[in-house]
Amino acid sequence: MTTERRSSQPRRRQSRVLILPQTLTVQRLSELTDQNPIDVIKQLMRNGIMAAMNQVIDYQMATLVTSAFGISTAMAEADEADADNESTASAEVEQAGLVTRTPVVTILGHVDHGKTALLDSIRDTSVAEREVGGITQHIGAYQVEANGQLLTFLDTPGHEAFSAIRARGSKATDIAVLVVAADDGIMPQTDEAISHAKAAGVPIVVAINKMDMPAADSERVKRQLSERNMLVEDWGGEIISVEVSARTGDGVSDLLENIAVVAEIAELKANPDKPASGVIIEAKLDRKRGPTATLLVQDGTLAVGTYVTAGGAWGRVRAMSDYRGDAVKQVLPGTPAEILGFGSIPEAGDLFSVVPNERTARNMAADRANPASSQQAQTRALTLDEVVNQTPAGELKELNLVLKADVQGSVEAVRQSLENLTENNIKVRILHASSGGVTESDVLLASASEAIIIAFTVGTEPSAERLANRMGVEIRHYDIIYQLIDDVELAMQGLLEPAVVDVILGRAEIREIFPTRGGVKIAGCRVVEGRMTKGVTVRVTRDGKVLEESTVTSLRHFRDEVNEATTGTECGIVLQGYNDFEQGDVLEAHREERARR
Repeated sequence: MTTERRSSQPRRRQSRVLILPQTLTVQRLSELTDQNPIDVIKQLMRNGIMAAMNQVIDYQMATLVTSAFGISTAMAEADEADADNESTASAEVEQAGLVTRTPVVTILGHVDHGKTALLDSIRDTSVAEREVGGITQHIGAYQVEANGQLLTFLDTPGHEAFSAIRARGSKATDIAVLVVAADDGIMPQTDEAISHAKAAGVPIVVAINKMDMPAADSERVKRQLSERNMLVEDWGGEIISVEVSARTGDGVSDLLENIAVVAEIAELKANPDKPASGVIIEAKLDRKRGPTATLLVQDGTLAVGTYVTAGGAWGRVRAMSDYRGDAVKQVLPGTPAEILGFGSIPEAGDLFSVVPNERTARNMAADRANPASSQQAQTRALTLDEVVNQTPAGELKELNLVLKADVQGSVEAVRQSLENLTENNIKVRILHASSGGVTESDVLLASASEAIIIAFTVGTEPSAERLANRMGVEIRHYDIIYQLIDDVELAMQGLLEPAVVDVILGRAEIREIFPTRGGVKIAGCRVVEGRMTKGVTVRVTRDGKVLEESTVTSLRHFRDEVNEATTGTECGIVLQGYNDFEQGDVLEAHREERARR
């Protein structure tokens, strides 16, 4: 059977004709369409067809699913059908070896809403007490048994780590548990966690925590969720919500039962008889034991003595231990373990696999060490100009955007205007929208979801800008809403002119302010990045908000007038027509360059 494979992230819909056989399994259809099997089953159910993962359906039934996903199909010719029947037969042989695997659950939510405390209550340990300030400082993987069901929990520092793993091409999580404090309600990081979980396409279970607090109000949390298009079951929706108290343990058993139900619906399967493959959760250099890696086996069985490769690292498994630190000889699908044997430290998010011998492991690691040939290299997100090139060919169905603006009112106004745009069957999908400057979390989300970041009258954190450059994420800055809307609309029509790129030349932080007799104020600065030059255009930013744009009219080093000041240099700066400085303000020197297609 022949079909065109997509080089981009899964779920990006492209214009193609998918050749389908006369009959195939639901699982096979989900693989060919790059869709979650649950979504495929849901589409069949909407058309009155009740089918399990391994059930065989005919071509007509399959087209009901593909048309819903916007995929054109054709029935395979006789030769192709025979070839695919053989492929289906071999797939069914492998299906026979599939067994139910342990579901992997990630805890997400706002800081101090009780994520680690909830996990403590689940597994009856005291991780939170050992953390500095009660905040999780690392990625951990743990297993618990609830009602006879084994569950694997990933305890992460937050949604940034969750998306960092996704950005490297791995879907390590089956279910996301969103923890919301009943006394605080939804907070900014909760919004980010929701956006990251939705973008990942994983089922979400809401744990409304701290129900033992006097100010607890679960109905307010449910109302806030509904405002974010997350309608809980109590309100007639599909999102499962459970009221819990991590401190007293109330509701925790109900939460585990609901997680088990979601896992059962997902019908998570794996073949334990295959060589192991999975994802690196964390890795470090132990002074006594050498490179160690915590990994999650997603398929197959990992055994001591086998050769493994992950990114540019490889080695032979010398020893393994489970989450309790007990030595084990083999690790089954859905199970975390810490292993010894890598020659170097792999990166978190690297996909690992078992290979037959040392030569294969060495060669694969050498190939992957070259970013140009690495199959695991992070995929670069689209730029708005590239959307233009894809649009006429019909290769793009959704334009993913991350929206940041100065205030919430601007966020809602811009969001509503963008979501109303539809051109050539392309629609805008806002993955996340919030007020404030562009952060590393925004860049990670954009990278993992192939999105473009739209910054409306806000700046970008220096660390986020460096990360965006490294990951190939485009950040477009706008001060006028009409220009923003026009650019996106023109991109959807395939008419956008080459972008004007904002190049940051340097940043200086104001440490002191010196008044002069003429009423002009001198900003005593330290250049923290790049360089400041006389005559350059600068933005004055405060807490991520752009206050003014002006020009450097005077640049002094001590008493001497100079033409430029570089990183680490202290200098005095006078701006054209602007005196409203405050200590802590940042002067951002920049220029605009016309980008080439």
